[in-house]
Amino acid sequence: MENFETDITHSLKVLKAGGIILYPTDTIWGIGCDATNADAIEKIYKLKKREEKKSMIILLAHEEDIKKYVFNPAKKMLDFLSVQNKPTTAIFNKAINLPENIINEDGSIAIRVAGDEFCKILIQQLSRPMVSTSANISGADSPKNFSEITMGIKIGVDYIFPHRQHELKKYQPSSIVRIGKEGEIEKLR
Repeated sequence: MENFETDITHSLKVLKAGGIILYPTDTIWGIGCDATNADAIEKIYKLKKREEKKSMIILLAHEEDIKKYVFNPAKKMLDFLSVQNKPTTAIFNKAINLPENIINEDGSIAIRVAGDEFCKILIQQLSRPMVSTSANISGADSPKNFSEITMGIKIGVDYIFPHRQHELKKYQPSSIVRIGKEGEIEKLR
């Protein structure tokens, strides 16, 4: 556990300095930064060669934190998320308290409450949400484990979290849901 805590400390130092990290999530490996730092977010867009109009997911440590970043989140969605037993990303309307370059053109934001221990601890100690986007160039397949991440991504980040790099298990991206036009929960992925 000592190395784990040291690695959390190194990750926090990079994030607080506006850097980007490569880290394991409760789904696939992600590229992340402080989701309230517009300059750090811009670094991720450049590394991924991704258009800014394609917003990214933010991770929170606790479900109740959603209300800090979404104006009046739909109770139906909050209730839905509270009973999910697999990683689920929800698209919420009316994002608040976040830089413009992380918010979708329509004002929405994609949020997932982290289930991974490392992610939860890191977000709690950072005291801010984290960006979580797949560790690939935009348009390429998402890597299912660390060994599938390209060298260009690895050398483009400021810190690589050492744990889980040798796992061979193939992880999957989260489900993505939103509230549809008729008020129903609509599954997008």
